[in-house]
Amino acid sequence: MTEPFITNDTVVFGLLTLCLGFIFYTSSIKTGFWGKFYTFIPAVLMCYLLPSILASSGLISDDNSNLYYMASRYLLPAALVLMTLSIDMKAIAKLGSKALIMFLTGTVGIIIGGPLAILIISIFSPETVGGNDFDAIWRGLSTIAGSWIGGGANQAAMLEIYKYNPEKYGGMVLVDIVVANAWMAIILLGVGKTKRIDKWLKADTSAIEKLKITVSEFSERITRVPTLTDYMMMLLFAFTAVGLSHFIGDYLSAYLGSIKSVSDKGSFLSFLGSNFFWMVVIATIIGIVLSFTKAKNYEGAGASKMGSVFIYILVATIGMKMDLSMVFENPGLILIGFVWIAIHAGLLILVAKLIKAPYFFLAVGSQANVGGAASAPIVAAEFHPSLTSVGVLLAVFGYVVGTGGAILCTILMEIASKV
Repeated sequence: MTEPFITNDTVVFGLLTLCLGFIFYTSSIKTGFWGKFYTFIPAVLMCYLLPSILASSGLISDDNSNLYYMASRYLLPAALVLMTLSIDMKAIAKLGSKALIMFLTGTVGIIIGGPLAILIISIFSPETVGGNDFDAIWRGLSTIAGSWIGGGANQAAMLEIYKYNPEKYGGMVLVDIVVANAWMAIILLGVGKTKRIDKWLKADTSAIEKLKITVSEFSERITRVPTLTDYMMMLLFAFTAVGLSHFIGDYLSAYLGSIKSVSDKGSFLSFLGSNFFWMVVIATIIGIVLSFTKAKNYEGAGASKMGSVFIYILVATIGMKMDLSMVFENPGLILIGFVWIAIHAGLLILVAKLIKAPYFFLAVGSQANVGGAASAPIVAAEFHPSLTSVGVLLAVFGYVVGTGGAILCTILMEIASKV
């Protein structure tokens, strides 16, 4: 593996923040070239793409950096707290069952998409879906199922369960990153056409609009010029919660991991032994608890905006993981991934049309599966900042069903590969 030109994380972090600053500055220009550019290309997509271009050029590399670990373990839980600080649970409950239905539809789409993709590709390229013993492609695809239904913890569990050849695992990670980011790009492109899509779906968006109005009115009522004390209090809430989520998460994962039904990597409960899972859940719970206290008023000082800053730094570090030059190294596997995600997308569109669900539920329901806690809030916020917490809550469900759903998917993929 070639070493990147820049290996110092401090310098890399500076480059990532330079990218983010450039994107947000140019996206604020509503006229001329940049005005037209961001009409077609969402700013958040560029936040993924620019770091990936730097990684693809050999300037920087995620393999030589700890920035993603820092962002996912420190900044993500802090962002979850700040973004759920002003959550209105009653208003979210009024959104009804369609959000959960679309999330579960996305899960089913991944479960059946894997084996169907194998069957389709095997028709004209059987060698692509072949392999024997621990080199069997279906074993490798099990890790993608874990990632796309749940997240990193579920992905690691599937690698442990099905023992895919570690030397070839990098190819599966590549498929995961390339296809998931391509699908997210399509979803983000659709955000700008939400009204047109909702009209085609004949969706009732009244509950979503009411939530937007409720949260916006609350924000306007409490908005103030933030003081240094406000910022320090928000840091107190955010990073004390980060400390607590790690402390309690480490304890719970160690304790539960010692129980046989959890420590068995083939168990449906294996996700309970993941400290990352508990970190996300506990940070979200702390944010929800704070929303019932006066801490909720710190939204007026910009709590969710500070949380968004943390999330966008995480987004940039995720972008570093995608080396665009590797996309064509294994076109067969990439093709399986795109067929798989197309089935997931098709089922979501079909169900959304049948139950007249808004595009927001389709997009966030999908990303709560495929993207997890890092991407779902970002996509939700693209619709409206007040909807961020919906993405957070659905992403937590993804971690819960991740391992069980991925095991079912893998069983079906093994059957399909032998047909």
